[in-house]
Formats: sequence, C-alpha cells, structure tokens
Amino acid sequence: MARFHGIIPYLVTPLDAEGRIEAGVMAALCDDLIAAGVHGLTPLGSTGEFAYLDEAQKRETVAAVVAAAGGRVPVLPGVAATAIRGAVAQAKACRAAGADGIVLILDAYFPLTEAEVERYFLSVADATDLPIILYTNPNFQRADLSVASIARLSRHPNIVGIKDASTNTGRLLSILNRVGGNLDVFAASSHIAASVMMLGGKGWFAGPACVIPRECLALYRLCREGNWPEAVALQKRVWAFNEVFARYNLAACVKAALRMQGYAVGDPVPPQSPASPEACAAIAAALAAVTGADASGLPSHH
Repeated sequence: MARFHGIIPYLVTPLDAEGRIEAGVMAALCDDLIAAGVHGLTPLGSTGEFAYLDEAQKRETVAAVVAAAGGRVPVLPGVAATAIRGAVAQAKACRAAGADGIVLILDAYFPLTEAEVERYFLSVADATDLPIILYTNPNFQRADLSVASIARLSRHPNIVGIKDASTNTGRLLSILNRVGGNLDVFAASSHIAASVMMLGGKGWFAGPACVIPRECLALYRLCREGNWPEAVALQKRVWAFNEVFARYNLAACVKAALRMQGYAVGDPVPPQSPASPEACAAIAAALAAVTGADASGLPSHH
C-alpha cells in the first residue's frame, strides 16, 4: 500500500460564474506547485470548498487535477459524505479518475455513536483499494474520532494515515504513541507543523501551501534535517499566514491570496462572500511578511 509524506497543498476550486471548473487555471496552479517541489495535491479539501460543490463539479475537479499532475505527484482527493453509500461512490469515482489515494472525512447531520462513525470509515476502506488518509476536523464534524477509534481503524490495511485538524498537539502525540508504526500522522494548518514534525509527523496537508509552497517546503526540509533552530525561526514567520486564515473564511482567503499572485481562481461559492477589503489588506500584509516580497510586486503567474 502506497504511503505519502511531505507538503500536500489543499487546492482551491477555480470556478467560472456558471460554476464550471476552470481547468486551465487549475492546471497552471498545479504546474507551479509541482515545479516548487510539493509532494502531492489534494483537491476537494476544506480549501477546495468540497461542501459547496455538487457531485458533477467534484468529478470534474478531480479529473482536472489528475490531468494536470500527469503522474508527477500523487493526487489525493477529499471524499466526504453523510451516508456510506455516497462516500463509497465518491471513492470509486476517484479511483476511476486515476487518483492515487483519498483523504476521507465524515460529514454529519444527526449525531452518531462511535461505532457508527467507525463503520463509515471501515465501509469505505473495504470498498476501495486506494490508500486512505483519515481526516478528522472537530470544527466541522459532529462526531470526532477518539484515539481508541483511530487505533482500531489503523488496523485496516487500506488506512495508511491521519490528518488531524484539531488544534490539540497532545492528541497527535497520543495518536503517534498508540499507532505511529501503523498510521502516518499529518498536521493540518491549525497545527504548528514544526512541532508535529518533531514528534514524528510525516508532513502536512494545508491550504496555505497553495500560496506559500516554497516557505512550507523549506520548513519541511529543515525539520527533516533536524535543523530545529532554523525550522522554528521559519515556522514563526509562516505563522503570520496561518493567523490570517484562522481569522477569515478559509477558501475566500486562499482564493484572494492566489488572485494577488495572478491566478484567476474566481470567488468562493455563494452564499459565501469574497474576502473583504480589510481581509485582503491583512492577507497582503501577511504574504509580504512571509515571503519578504512587496505585496504589490508579488511574482505573478499566467
């Protein structure tokens, strides 16, 4: 079963006014991220507004990213549903489209028991031969996975990793202590990535990596080399960006930042609003602080 590591950006979903995927914009973004050195690409994450897209848009997005990646890096789309049937159908569509794995999250409406939550993840793992990264996000899920649940799920041969988007690094250490050999642990942008790497994490899946890939990759390399003083210094600089994201709508922020870099990614899916002028000013300032570039003179692409 394939394993993954490194910096895996959560891609935005560039849409035109009619809601069609802008495949050319997606291809340009993927090309530039791969040229920067990212280790994989994840369409249909939180940054990709998965909860706001219909099934046809999701399929089109995955197809566009698989085509853009052209086998150069693994593509790991997000799969999310409230019912097992929907998640299995998405997983099969990802497999048919040529994805290399999936990032699996549970959408929930009614509260579920721990056994029901586990059944969802195991049923999808049974229905596909793709490697699965579990994704837990207590902000969006009604039912979070306990460490005991994660340990049980880690015994499934197709479940190879977990991306945890709590802000609880202690929880990650508990997971690593319990299942570190069985399950690769990845940080989300809500975590201090250098801390997670120090504890034995394998990398991180994150929206900001779309916008500041080189800084994220430099941080990852410093962590891999065990150069902690420099890693911590760079982590402190990069954190300015995470703070902006935490303050405003995530997708609106990443799309605004990418627009500043010259990518015509469009606005977030309504009823979400585009980033406000105040948010855009904060994003431009954070970009300048992180990259050392003047906000107006950012390198522009395509």
